[in-house]
Amino acid sequence: MTAGQPDIKTTGLPPAFPDRAAWGTATKLRAWQAAALTQYFETHPKDFLATATPGAGKTSFALTLAANLLDRRIIDRIIIVAPTEHLKTQWAEAAHKINIGIDPNFGVKQGKTSRDFAGIALTYAGVAQNTLGLRIRTEGFKTLVILDEVHHAGDALSWGEAVREAFEPATRRLMLTGTPFRSDANPIPFVTYEPEPGGGMRSKPDYSYGYGQALADSIVRPVLFLAYSGDLHWRTSAGDEVAARLGEPMTRDLAGQALRTALDPQGAWIPAVLKAADTRLTEVRGHVPDAGGLVIATDQNSARAYADLLHAITKRKPTLVLSDDPQASKKITKFAESDDRWMVAVRMVSEGVDVPRLAVGVYATSTATPLFFAQAVGRFVRARARGETASVFLPSVPNLLGFAAELERERDHVLKAPSTPDEAQLLADAERTETEPDGDDEERGGFAALESNADFDRVVFDGADFGLAAQVGSDEEQDYLGLPGLLEPDQVRELLRRRQAEQVARGPRVVAPEQSAHARLRELRKELNGLVAAWHHRTNRPHGVIHTELRNACGGPPSAIASADELQQRIDLIREWAITGRS
Repeated sequence: MTAGQPDIKTTGLPPAFPDRAAWGTATKLRAWQAAALTQYFETHPKDFLATATPGAGKTSFALTLAANLLDRRIIDRIIIVAPTEHLKTQWAEAAHKINIGIDPNFGVKQGKTSRDFAGIALTYAGVAQNTLGLRIRTEGFKTLVILDEVHHAGDALSWGEAVREAFEPATRRLMLTGTPFRSDANPIPFVTYEPEPGGGMRSKPDYSYGYGQALADSIVRPVLFLAYSGDLHWRTSAGDEVAARLGEPMTRDLAGQALRTALDPQGAWIPAVLKAADTRLTEVRGHVPDAGGLVIATDQNSARAYADLLHAITKRKPTLVLSDDPQASKKITKFAESDDRWMVAVRMVSEGVDVPRLAVGVYATSTATPLFFAQAVGRFVRARARGETASVFLPSVPNLLGFAAELERERDHVLKAPSTPDEAQLLADAERTETEPDGDDEERGGFAALESNADFDRVVFDGADFGLAAQVGSDEEQDYLGLPGLLEPDQVRELLRRRQAEQVARGPRVVAPEQSAHARLRELRKELNGLVAAWHHRTNRPHGVIHTELRNACGGPPSAIASADELQQRIDLIREWAITGRS
């Protein structure tokens, strides 16, 4: 037994679980799981909140704890509450492997389940449907309640009240979460809060294991974020036509419309990004033959359209997973066990769903909250072997790039004033749009995406930016799409630096003489922005400060209205800085 690891030998097993003793002594726990179990059994708390990054093994930790409590006869029944129907089944399958019978089909109106089961699994919505019945069931046995992704108990006041009412009499409660808590006005039941300096309350986990720790322990994969910009053109609901570049500073409303234009399947942006992602997947599969990809869409109409685009690109039909499809859960399981290339979904695969072979993702959804982003990225980080990397393609939108740069940041649950908009409402709105998209806007004379194109913008890795802006299909883009599929984090970092240095050293790309003045200016702005991003990475100075220094040195107006000669002067100057190492 590893030093410090709790004794999980089984004694006095109930007759239904005769083989778990062998499993208990053979199970190899990860260091964080052993530490968390040690802490638990040193204190024997009624409530325990464990936060661990997706892919770290929260399910294994919880079931090891449950088996131990069963074997010590501290509890005799288990109730597992999960966010989705698919996750109920996933929990039951995991429990079956260690001879704990969990009924995932327990009807909230039924009072009993088969004697073959030591517990049941249901959703948070199910708890709200029969709170009293579940309270009676919880009181009738020594019950362990496992609240998976417990932040969902704060999704709606009625859900939180139902969870508190149903499980207040439980013998033990274990709360799990693998993503950052959001800020809202609803306290999460059974979670401990502490006062913050300056006012407010913040949740206090009993044990935390973040992405940075898991990456250092080689439990999760390093994630490359490949960001794509592009020129967009759309008509607003007021009838005004707007042209903008994805990622440029703009109002929140315009930024949302720009993102919506980029994600429109009738434009050129999303097909180009899907093709780039498939190219990346091919490269990864050269090292990891069963690697799969996932596209996360905003709504069902978009998901169907993206599936058609992937079919045209790959000549293979991707797996399409929609929430109202009764076969959705089976489709996810079948995809997880196959070596198919692509799956397209809306929200079904955004949280908790375990498909370890997912290695390439496309974040093609307008849902842009820290919680949902972390949930989505969590689908790609589970490591199966050393050196596996994950690649997530996303729009070059400032808030998404910020989330990518702060992947290792841990956020607790902060209680806010009830009048403050929160992520719970934003996610509820996003969930509604899965089946109620705004597809009739154009017919009503409202918003309409008119035109889009895509450009490679940058790679975000380990909180830093790498790469220069480049055309889709160019050698510069291929430098990053063709990164080997098996690399250690330090190898990824070194290779990205080398690729960027090679691009800077090549000098300016030749612009074809037949290009229009508009096209030439566009190319020069892209090149300048890429060089500024590279200099920002090297010096840690803000992009705006670098642009101002270039203007002061070369003269002329802001880049948006500068002439081709003025832009070229700035490009030449910043390349000189890169060579000499000073500005």
